[in-house]
Amino acid sequence: MPNSSQFPKLVELMARLRGPGGCPWDREQNYDTIKPFLLEETYEVVDAISRRDWEELANELGDLLLQVVFFAQMAAEDGHFTIEDVIERIYTKMVRRHPHVFGESKADTAADVLRNWEVLKAEEKRQNQSEQGKTFEPPKSVLAGVSSSVPALMQAYQLTSRAAHVGFDWKKLEDVLEKLREEAAELETEAMTGNILSPDDKHASADAHAKVEDEAGDLLFTAVNVARFLKVDPESALRKTNQKFRRRFEWIEQELRKIGKSPREASLEEMDSLWNRSKEIEQEIGL
Repeated sequence: MPNSSQFPKLVELMARLRGPGGCPWDREQNYDTIKPFLLEETYEVVDAISRRDWEELANELGDLLLQVVFFAQMAAEDGHFTIEDVIERIYTKMVRRHPHVFGESKADTAADVLRNWEVLKAEEKRQNQSEQGKTFEPPKSVLAGVSSSVPALMQAYQLTSRAAHVGFDWKKLEDVLEKLREEAAELETEAMTGNILSPDDKHASADAHAKVEDEAGDLLFTAVNVARFLKVDPESALRKTNQKFRRRFEWIEQELRKIGKSPREASLEEMDSLWNRSKEIEQEIGL
């Protein structure tokens, strides 16, 4: 039966794959060539969670763990750190950032924990800079900790969450919904003014497309704020909607095949009718 001794075996396996007489492909890899796999495996974990596919989640978590071990092995080979350093650092950090569990501090709510977390992170940074002989300089912006490398949807959520923590937020739902309607109207205005919606939109100017892109971005950004305001994770919500669309459209394709048609051969009216029928079936079976 698998137990904690399995992890050292995985570490040893990776060292062998990367070592003399190991796998030629694994030995050729470096930090940059492995990065895409890290992202891919992360998204596959998220997908398995969204689908509540526990068997697949176990598999995907293993694939993700392999990426961590892979990076740590390369770092060990280069003399930077080992997997033991990785584990020790995260263990120590989690104990340090949970003084309400391992110390005398109190945190009665999740909001209390988040506020304390930010204070502890700032103190850690101050101490690290002090140990390096540097003068601690507080972040110039509350948004400083939001990485620009994360997906845009997540970045929008994190940016506005940080701003909300210092009071820059709507007071009530009606206000943020009104902002959503305002942005939709502005997008429509730019699209119509720039001739984007006309049959000859290929003649629309680059400036018109740029303005529409800007307004579309504002609309998406505000939609993220609506979700955040309602305490809905926009990434999770959109993933579920994507899955719903995939399920319904694939059902449309299936039904069209029964009458010897493909979506390209069917009319919009036919597909709309099937789409509505798919929604009715889902309601009947409780999806």
